[in-house]
Amino acid sequence: LLIEKVTIPIGVIGVIYESRPDVTTDAAGLCVKSANAVILRGGSEVLNSNLKIWRVLQRVASACHLPEACVQMIEVADREAVEELLKLDNYLDMVVPRGGKSLISTVTKMARMPVIKHYEGVCHTYVDCEVDLDLAYRVCFNAKVQRPGTCNAMETLLIHKDIASSFLPRMVKLLEDAGVEIRGCDATRRLVPSALMATETDWATEYLDLILSVKIVDDLNQAIEHIQKYGSGHSEAILTKLYDTARRFVEAVDASAVFVNTSTRFNDGYQFGLGA
Repeated sequence: LLIEKVTIPIGVIGVIYESRPDVTTDAAGLCVKSANAVILRGGSEVLNSNLKIWRVLQRVASACHLPEACVQMIEVADREAVEELLKLDNYLDMVVPRGGKSLISTVTKMARMPVIKHYEGVCHTYVDCEVDLDLAYRVCFNAKVQRPGTCNAMETLLIHKDIASSFLPRMVKLLEDAGVEIRGCDATRRLVPSALMATETDWATEYLDLILSVKIVDDLNQAIEHIQKYGSGHSEAILTKLYDTARRFVEAVDASAVFVNTSTRFNDGYQFGLGA
């Protein structure tokens, strides 16, 4: 009796995406490298660019003795073409939507095959009471300001109550000088009078803008509970000097990437060497 675990390709993968034509090469490369065929459908606004890239990919595939059909593209911008594609569960083994919430929701509802997706990036950074303040200022500023319109940008900042008075006023000044609007809990507003009152909706909102929710918490457990309630499972971070505290956070928080003393912006395929 021989029992063996064998890795095999998924088969034919559909990738439906918006805007950026660089996704055409990234998606094709990842699928072909993993021995899968792919059918690409990019956004109508960059259709001509995608078609040019696709034809180059076909020539390269042929030159490398691969079937030209291993990378295919829907050559029309009609929405009906996507609807028909998502019905082909006999031929398409999986579909991956990449784009905004509306696109992902539509694909998920219509697809007859498995879908790999994520809807939102409600990302948190927790600043522990034992923290390198200079590091915390830099990381939090990067997480919110560098590219606020991306799914890995920080949307809520959680701060341990014992560090709040020494950390928060300067942090908010740095953020407000960069144009960030602060929406805070009652404790935050006592330290930062310029902050607007955060509502229940704010804690669960992916702003994709220069807006930040701020909450002061009693301890690590309360920070974890907040993330478990409002997080979207995308990217979460803790800033702390304490190894045990970091380990507890990493083990308790469920997300695609959990960071220690690092910006949530680091959760990016290019940064990980996996493509954009």
